[in-house]
Amino acid sequence: MPDFTYIARNLTGQRITGTLTAASQREAVSTLSGKQLFPLKVAVADKKAAAMKAAGQTPKVKATVVAPVYSQLAALLRSGVPMLRSLQVLEEQSSSENLRIVLSDVRTRVEDGATLSEAMAHSPRAFDELSLSIIRAGGEGGFMEDALERVATFAEQQAELKSRVVGALAYPVVLSVIGTLIVGGLLVFVVPSFKEMFASLEAKGELPWITTALLSFSEFLKKWGIWAFAAIATLLVLFRSQFNTPENRRLFDRLRLKLPIISDIYLSLAVARFCRVFGTLLTGGVPIVRSLDIAADSTGNVVLAETVRNAAENISSGESLAKPLAESGHFPRNVTEMIAVAEQSNNLEIVLNQIADSLEKTTWRKLDIAVRLIEPIMLVLLAGVVLMVVSALLVPVMKMSMTV
Repeated sequence: MPDFTYIARNLTGQRITGTLTAASQREAVSTLSGKQLFPLKVAVADKKAAAMKAAGQTPKVKATVVAPVYSQLAALLRSGVPMLRSLQVLEEQSSSENLRIVLSDVRTRVEDGATLSEAMAHSPRAFDELSLSIIRAGGEGGFMEDALERVATFAEQQAELKSRVVGALAYPVVLSVIGTLIVGGLLVFVVPSFKEMFASLEAKGELPWITTALLSFSEFLKKWGIWAFAAIATLLVLFRSQFNTPENRRLFDRLRLKLPIISDIYLSLAVARFCRVFGTLLTGGVPIVRSLDIAADSTGNVVLAETVRNAAENISSGESLAKPLAESGHFPRNVTEMIAVAEQSNNLEIVLNQIADSLEKTTWRKLDIAVRLIEPIMLVLLAGVVLMVVSALLVPVMKMSMTV
């Protein structure tokens, strides 16, 4: 028999939720009535949702799936639809099973008396701290619809930036993978067939060194290629595990800021993300110190996060924000100068969003140029490797034909 979840009230009016087993929904209602409970809702239980609820967990939902929820919820609230009904509508219309589970949990908690931000906080794998802070400020300040729309706008901007970066890097990655497979196929399946043909030249010591090296490397790949690949994969896993330690993470993040060419693009993206998050939080009414604490993690770099948190301490003591950021040497000079001017003119949140827009546009142009340069370089390298393999095989063949 199927399981049914129910929401009911007892004789004192207390709201009760639970699960029971029955042959049909009508039998489930009769069972509740027999227990002197007045059913408000009885539905077939979602086994996945019930298991997660029992474990106190909610599923992970991608940011691209959650983003439309904010704007849809804001539109429903502006139309005069009550919060509980709005959440129910979004839950019923959602095409994502995980999102339905999350929205059901949020609606249940709001029905129990929690605020929207408190209910969402129980699903950290769906709603991030930035969104929760803005929604919390919107609930406390009485501008919930505006707060939800700001969160939706920010989520869309970040999703667009991420998709553009991924799209720009897709072609070079695909090209490198295809090139590696082509060269690997030549070395493993084609080159070994020439070994017997060159045996006489090798015995006389007349085989060119590049051909000898190529044949040796091909033989190594054929015998030990799988084990070499497994060893490299193991090293990468170990490297990744070591990377997650605080000391090594700080070391690698500091190195990222010093790499030529790459560091310029990386730093611009990190600072743009920080300015975007910080400006969005301030616009949403979140206090500046709390905004800095949340925005620090958005940089994705431990060194930059520490710099921002140190600046937050200066803010608490009444000093400016721009000075410690400039003294750190990690933030571009033009950014800190614009922040200093914005602090004096008391329009920091507006300037921060303008800085983010400018940095993203500039970074996109740099990334586009870098990708355009990478493509021909990779093609030349791939052609060079193939030419080297072909030359190493053709030179002995030509020598043998001249001898004959």
